[in-house]
Amino acid sequence: MSRITKEQVKHVAHLARLGITEDEAEMFQHQLDEMISFAEQLNELDTDQVEPTYHVLDMKNVMREDTAGKGLPVEEVVKNAPDSKDGYIRVPAIMD
Repeated sequence: MSRITKEQVKHVAHLARLGITEDEAEMFQHQLDEMISFAEQLNELDTDQVEPTYHVLDMKNVMREDTAGKGLPVEEVVKNAPDSKDGYIRVPAIMD
């Protein structure tokens, strides 16, 4: 018996604003059911003696220094902008 119905798949697709066909709903139902089965298998494991893992790698404070550096040339920045003038990117006005 499936743990998720086709109607539930369609409902989630609707919430995500995704249009799916009947065939896709059936395919996703099967795939999601397999994922749920796998998660249920994981729940059977005894993890009482396992410490929680917050990150898979033992890394602490690995951020770079926040230093100012030379930016791109203005010509390079505005080259792909749809509209620019005098080195600035022009955007539609949002206030009167």
